[in-house]
Amino acid sequence: MKVELVEGNRIRLLETGAAYFPALIAAIDAARVEIYLETYIFAADDAGRGVAIALARAAQRGVAVRVLLDGFGARSLPDNFSAALTAAGVEVLIYRPEMARLELRRHRLRRLHRKLVVIDRQFAFVGGINIIDDMDTPRQIPPRFDYAVAIEGPLLPQIHHAARHLWQLVRWASFRQRMPKPPPSPGRVAPCGDMAAALVLRDNLRHRRDIEEAYLEAIAGARREVVLASAYFLPGRRFRHALMDAARRHVRVIVLLQGKVEYVLLHYATQALYGSLIAAGVHIFEYRRSFLHAKVAVVDNHWATVGSSNIDPFSLMLAREANVVVRHSGFAKELRESLDLAMSRGGVEIRLEDLKKRSLLARVANWLAYSAVRLAVGLAGYGAGKELGE
Repeated sequence: MKVELVEGNRIRLLETGAAYFPALIAAIDAARVEIYLETYIFAADDAGRGVAIALARAAQRGVAVRVLLDGFGARSLPDNFSAALTAAGVEVLIYRPEMARLELRRHRLRRLHRKLVVIDRQFAFVGGINIIDDMDTPRQIPPRFDYAVAIEGPLLPQIHHAARHLWQLVRWASFRQRMPKPPPSPGRVAPCGDMAAALVLRDNLRHRRDIEEAYLEAIAGARREVVLASAYFLPGRRFRHALMDAARRHVRVIVLLQGKVEYVLLHYATQALYGSLIAAGVHIFEYRRSFLHAKVAVVDNHWATVGSSNIDPFSLMLAREANVVVRHSGFAKELRESLDLAMSRGGVEIRLEDLKKRSLLARVANWLAYSAVRLAVGLAGYGAGKELGE
């Protein structure tokens, strides 16, 4: 798949909730016509309350406010919280609300994992940051480390179409009702910057591998450096070989991963891949300062992506995801410098000699975890268990 870039955008990098939530709330407060907000998690904490109050204010002044939440990710949101939004005039829908627990059935693993906001078809946010307080990180040093982007320019119609289309599908499935007639189109969005960008989606219909293919295309074209950060990392054979092939042709390949244990099985399964990657020349760093939630990459300091998709089979083969690809040296350099600072402050490089010092029990645990994840994904019905294999 060839990523089709749209010229003339202005895109701002937002690091952690400290930058994201003030920008999001300011944009909501400036809304005049409509707001679409999609998120996996919407917590009833300080960050969630701040966003909810802004959404309610917008609805009360006549803005059409539509919030789409994942049935599993937002399962802990209190009923009275959603009811308060609805009472204020906010339309709230749940994507796959039948979820009481995550089961290894294909339809139950198809989650809404993208984090996307569109305001008045003139301003958008895309990234990996959920509506949850970054400073609330039990047993870890805050803040949660993640990114989003704020977007203006000709890419907006695509983002608006994606948000409206999914809302329409869920609304029809929930109520069997058609969407209200959309407000008049503002027409072509004028260029407002010098950044070329694309919205890359992953779904289970026409875009099943689009995000993975965008990564593979960029890695295959790398000449100097690939820097990738992913909270959850369990790539299939093609992706692993792409990274190793790049390293063998003397491209510096750096992978920044989560060093804190959140999901035990996935954490130890990922470590099973370290040996082959490092032996091929890939540099692996574990981020241990706080909780890494980022899903970003920079290639040759001119191509970058920021989004919701991890490099694991659940993101690349099951969930709805959204990434923005940006071709702009200034933006790529800013993201690269941010990642470099994160690695210098909290990254620990894993070396082959470190792996050799691990006990036999630890190595067996890694491969048992890897085999268990491979089996689980295979049982989900996508054949990804085979794709993960050697």
